Amino acid sequence: MMMTTTSTTPTCKKDITIVNNYINGEILPPSSNHYLDVQDPSDSSVIGRVALSELVDVDQAVRAAHAAFPSWSSMTTKARAGIMLSFHSLIKSHARELASLIVMENGKNITEALADVAKGNETVEYACSLPQLMQGRIDAVSTDVTCRDRRDPLGVVVSIVPFNFPFMVPHWTLPIALVTGNTVVLKPSEKVPLTMFRVVELFEMAGFPKGVINLVNGTRDAVTGLIDHPLVRAVTFVGSSPVAKSVSDRCRALDKRCTALGGAKNHLIALPDCDVESTASDVVVSYAGCAGQRCMAASVLLIVGDDRPGGGAHQESLLRRVIEKASEIQRGMEPGKMGPVIDAQSLDKIVGYIEQAEREGAEILLDGRSWMTSGANGTKKDAGEGDVRGNWIGPTIILHHDRSDQAMNEEVFGPVLSVYRVGSWQEAIDIENSNPYGNAAAIYTTNGGHAEWFVRRVRASMLGINVGIPVPREPFSFGGLYGTKSKYGDMDITGDGAIEFFTNRIKITSKWPAPCVPEYVTGLAKQQQKDTVVDHANFAGTM
Repeated sequence: MMMTTTSTTPTCKKDITIVNNYINGEILPPSSNHYLDVQDPSDSSVIGRVALSELVDVDQAVRAAHAAFPSWSSMTTKARAGIMLSFHSLIKSHARELASLIVMENGKNITEALADVAKGNETVEYACSLPQLMQGRIDAVSTDVTCRDRRDPLGVVVSIVPFNFPFMVPHWTLPIALVTGNTVVLKPSEKVPLTMFRVVELFEMAGFPKGVINLVNGTRDAVTGLIDHPLVRAVTFVGSSPVAKSVSDRCRALDKRCTALGGAKNHLIALPDCDVESTASDVVVSYAGCAGQRCMAASVLLIVGDDRPGGGAHQESLLRRVIEKASEIQRGMEPGKMGPVIDAQSLDKIVGYIEQAEREGAEILLDGRSWMTSGANGTKKDAGEGDVRGNWIGPTIILHHDRSDQAMNEEVFGPVLSVYRVGSWQEAIDIENSNPYGNAAAIYTTNGGHAEWFVRRVRASMLGINVGIPVPREPFSFGGLYGTKSKYGDMDITGDGAIEFFTNRIKITSKWPAPCVPEYVTGLAKQQQKDTVVDHANFAGTM
């Protein structure tokens, strides 16, 4: 099938990809015939036009998935995993192509983009093992009574994904949902639709039947239409906390299964015994990698003080090395460099937090706003050259003197690190645990006992020890802490949590009448019946 059509415009030198919907194995334009521009965040040029779907498009996609469900779910798990294994191979062979799309539409550097693909394909690989992981249990629970269970798919499930990881986040859900026997409608972010538009072609090449995977593009109307559709059985969402809560509440009102992951405010806690060099490197990668646009990025570095002679100098050397390493980062999409943030709105929000910190009396130790007024090689732009195109802001480090500062407490979602000095371990714990999020936190120390003290007290779901991006890997599942702004709804989104989410566990209890043949009622079988202990908890055939 032909996935893309291109046209050029006088205002843009790049080809423009028309991103339509993918429904029941066909590329279909939206019923509205309305499209939204997709921009390259590095230079603000238009690289695509994405369909704006309406309820009729949503209904068509959901009904296609619903029609495909009986046949797909009747296949064995092993057969579905076999098709997924072919898809896994296709992703490996097309990794560079997919990474190039991610660089263009998201702004990651090429190393980060390749990691985006590799991490997503890791979940694909995990899904290929589901024939072994989904095996039911069976046991004799009483005299002549056996219990067993099995996992049945739900039906049509919906995956709504954000812009920050165009490949990885969709594949947190798609592989496991599909191999467990569900059919899927995916709603990518309208800001980065090109990657998954290409991926659905690879799904088809792998052998997935028509209707099993469907892609609907659009914005709010498409999202609410998918949630509200009566044939949709479950919804997964990753995005901002307010929208995650709204999605979860909407699903709850409709009695639909939902897992909705929101934002984060992740704290890194550096003890006086941490290794300065490795800690500094890890902190910088955590807060500035992917331009800080990930829910696992470091937001706050809490430097724990030390009253011992020379202890303060150790912590000051840590802060100095963090600043030095961050200041060496260059703008660009080549390996080791830092790309732009996704759009002008995000850029304005990030700058707003920096300006607010200045007004609150914080010190700007490293100011990334210089990237907004400099050329690709760091040269200053003349006023006559106009504004710098693209959404560029460099690594920024803010030293706060008041823990109530706005940037200390709210999700910035950009390459901004708030630094705050604390006088005790308990103060560090109080700051982390008093924030309304419960996503991730990390402790830097060379003492195992110190690490254990912190990981038993930190209120977050994903914890790191000398690891600033503590993303669990399969079979461990990804998700924030219940009851916080980081997580709404049910269960986790990857690993064994996703198996639970995408299936119903069916329990079967059985008892068969004893045979009447002579061989059974004489000899050993008769003696076994005589020796049977009465099970008073057994209600099978008794009152």
